[in-house]
Amino acid sequence: MLFNSIEFLFFLPTVFALYWFVFKKNHTVQNILLIISGYVFYGWWDWRFLLLLILSSTVDFIVGISLGKVKEELKRKLILTISISFNIGLLGFFKYFNFFAESFASLMAQIGLHADPITLKVILPVGISFYTFQSLSYTIDVYKRKMEPTRDMLAFYAFISFFPQLVAGPIERAKNMVPQFIVKRNFDYEKAKDGLKQILWGLFKKMVIADNLAPHVAKIFHNYADYSGSTLLLGAFYFAIQIYCDFSGYSNIAIGTAELFGFKLMRNFANPYFSRDIGEFWRRWHISLSTWFRDYLYIPLGGNRVSTWKLVRNLLITFTVSGLWHGANWTFIAWGFFNGLLLVPLSVFKLNKSNQNTVAEGRWYPNVKELLQMGLTFCLTLIAWVFFRSPNITDSFHYLGHMFSSSLFTVPSGEFKANFLLVVLLILIEWFQRNKEHPLQFDKVPVYARWIIYYAFLLLIFNKGGQQASFIYFQF
Repeated sequence: MLFNSIEFLFFLPTVFALYWFVFKKNHTVQNILLIISGYVFYGWWDWRFLLLLILSSTVDFIVGISLGKVKEELKRKLILTISISFNIGLLGFFKYFNFFAESFASLMAQIGLHADPITLKVILPVGISFYTFQSLSYTIDVYKRKMEPTRDMLAFYAFISFFPQLVAGPIERAKNMVPQFIVKRNFDYEKAKDGLKQILWGLFKKMVIADNLAPHVAKIFHNYADYSGSTLLLGAFYFAIQIYCDFSGYSNIAIGTAELFGFKLMRNFANPYFSRDIGEFWRRWHISLSTWFRDYLYIPLGGNRVSTWKLVRNLLITFTVSGLWHGANWTFIAWGFFNGLLLVPLSVFKLNKSNQNTVAEGRWYPNVKELLQMGLTFCLTLIAWVFFRSPNITDSFHYLGHMFSSSLFTVPSGEFKANFLLVVLLILIEWFQRNKEHPLQFDKVPVYARWIIYYAFLLLIFNKGGQQASFIYFQF
């Protein structure tokens, strides 16, 4: 079920009414409602994959209970291995089996050997990368004794199947979310009001910006040989905005929807395109995944408390695996590896945490240094996004080769000028509200002015909303 669908328009208020008006007095019954709602929401795509979600929840619940009972370290490691093997095995089978089989056959062909790859005709379950990592956070944290295992089976199942963030995040940590399912929730008007604002902002970014840019991006990337370098640069720019608005828009809707039910999800995006270096960008982009890889892969590898060459190794492994997480394609691996390379000099010279505050804090405009830093960082991310968006590695390099040609300094094709002003509007809104969790937090503005803004966004959504499309990150 899509957040931007008619079905969800009826689904959300129905669940909300049952949750707060029928089952308000019993949080256990509310959890049952959330489980059923999550299964309906997820099963709307393909009910057969519900079995995987239920199976993953069951395995990790049992593993958590077992880890709480066993004290011997070797046995605890073996129990944790069951959870990791099951979840990664499930993810690997559905998402990567064909990729590795075809890559192996291609490698054999390169050395003159013929191999017929064994491939499977399987559909990638929606959101499997997200709920797999979320479930793993529970068993790993229980193993590390960062949290006690829960014996409330309903609360745990509700945590895994919580429909606002089930299929595209944020990837929540069990130690932050499970306690919220165990206690009684009370309706908070201010929290619900903020949730509606986040939903409105998320729908604007998805339906007005991302969905309208999508056809332009597709046309440019599919026919890159026919366009000038400046048009290809515009295509990369449009894709950067499209994927940001598409994915962060989903996160805004997810966070806002969770607030309607009394839950607090972590912020997943914090104005990443205003970053002054790549390190800051990755602290602001897909925060839930970046911190997941930091805590469960980068730090266990040794983090930055190792020799220089091991630090480089840890960065490249972490970002390459992060790229692979996004999809079974060498383009994603190249995208991750490239981002890792960009972080190497910052990390080696201990500059990767130099920009912790909000850019131009307390000022309307950035200074020249900040402007140049943001410009350089954004240009590097554009190059990376070309790998991410291209169908294969060859097309990635050809696209970049055409882009960095003499035609880069010509005027872009006029057929793509539509929606450019909307992109400028988005950037201005986010810039002047960059110190807020989302741009619609402006309680100091008079009430009448706020409602004018809300209605303006609603009109844009209904009048400028592009053709209904799935969220990009559903494929991951």
